[in-house]
Amino acid sequence: MLDATDFLLVNPWQRGFPLTPRPFEELARSASVSEEEALSRLARLREQGVIDRIGPVFRPNSVGASLLAAMAVAPERLAAVAAFASEQPGINHNYEREHRYNLWFVVTGGNQAEVERTLSCIEQASDLEALRLPLVEEFHVDLGFDLGTRVAPRAGRPPEFPELSAEERRLVAAVGAGLPLVPAPYQRVALDLGLSQAEVIAHLAKMLGDGRIRRIGAVVRHRRLGYEANAMVVWDVPDERVAALGPELARDPAVTLCYRRARSAPEWPYNLYCMVHGRRRSRALYDVKRITGLYAPGFPRAVLFSNRCFAQRAARYG
Repeated sequence: MLDATDFLLVNPWQRGFPLTPRPFEELARSASVSEEEALSRLARLREQGVIDRIGPVFRPNSVGASLLAAMAVAPERLAAVAAFASEQPGINHNYEREHRYNLWFVVTGGNQAEVERTLSCIEQASDLEALRLPLVEEFHVDLGFDLGTRVAPRAGRPPEFPELSAEERRLVAAVGAGLPLVPAPYQRVALDLGLSQAEVIAHLAKMLGDGRIRRIGAVVRHRRLGYEANAMVVWDVPDERVAALGPELARDPAVTLCYRRARSAPEWPYNLYCMVHGRRRSRALYDVKRITGLYAPGFPRAVLFSNRCFAQRAARYG
């Protein structure tokens, strides 16, 4: 779904989006098109669902709160329960996966109480209990991988994050769903918030520098580009081994996400997670078998392939 020009406008700009008054001019020059054509193409790709947005990607729990939840839903109820969950404003991602726990979604909010209210609402409406699987430690969480090579930078997580100022909170809420596709997007945001363009750019640069923003750029919906054989792999690893094993696993080029989450015993004993994104199931299974043999041989494991995507959108923090 990407022609050669689309590819030049999207792939290299998954990160490093310019913090300048006319950022789309730079994208246009890199693809040898006019600014008007660049904006038109990006708008079309967004309408087609190939990209979700162009804007900042915030680190989990650095500007708000988030939680991964899972439910075991009877197959005949799955579509209805998933639809209700997706309607809630705090739902970020919502997928069917191949497991008894077949509905997996991320709940986001301005704080943990807001997240819990959303999750409780879903539980009450569905009459089902959700596993709560909070993030404990991230090793590599960046889906901005190169669409040709699958390579993505492996960056460490800062030990702590500054508190958001009042202006930053307003800005996070304003740009969480993406920047407007106009020639001067920061100026448009600034006008809406009663700030100057320079202040908006400075706030974004500060959050990018201290790690609250992971990257600024195009957020790709990989399933629309053929990455449909996507497996979440989970292991039950002794707690004293996770901190050493996680970074090793995260450095493998086949691993697109890697993190530690709290267990939910006895139903869910797993604490080490990774994602493998692939175009073919056979290739994904090969990578899963290879990384298991290299990094986690002998540990109990489950492989959950994604089936339907019910929701994929920007996290909501305000």
